[in-house]
Amino acid sequence: MQLPPALTLLAISGSLRANSTNTALLGAAALLAPEGVAITVFEGLGALPHFNPDHADTPSPEVAAFVQAAVDADGLVIACPEYARGIPGTFKNALDWLVGSTQFPGKPVMLFNASPRASDAQAALRLVLNTMSARIVDDACMTLDLLGRPWDAAAIVAESRLAEPVRKALATFCNAIQ
Repeated sequence: MQLPPALTLLAISGSLRANSTNTALLGAAALLAPEGVAITVFEGLGALPHFNPDHADTPSPEVAAFVQAAVDADGLVIACPEYARGIPGTFKNALDWLVGSTQFPGKPVMLFNASPRASDAQAALRLVLNTMSARIVDDACMTLDLLGRPWDAAAIVAESRLAEPVRKALATFCNAIQ
């Protein structure tokens, strides 16, 4: 008999690109998760309709599933690129759907960054998440320089100089939320 995971984390990439390094980083995190931790990478960002407060009480099935997955998760792992010195609109849209959730405040969040040049987006993301009353676990947040090469999850896992910081950040995050 297999026991359910002790912790469930929802990983959300702010990128819609098929070969996104942010999405690859989250895929690697799912492969590197500590024992007893299940990480699910959310894949429906592009399917979420534009946020409209008039529909918050009767959300589309895509929105309802996203909000429920975020609420049910013990924590969120976010990797978001920087577009024009800010958060991509599609990702901000997803966060807007979570704003009205009474179960989101206090939600533990860790931030991965796949580019050391994306500091403005990270600052903007922190501002939005703090406004939403998320609990950002600073000791678990990290930047991993994936610029200059098309990384996928398996390549990140295979490269110890990349995999070890991810393992350490995940362990720190899980310890902070248990």
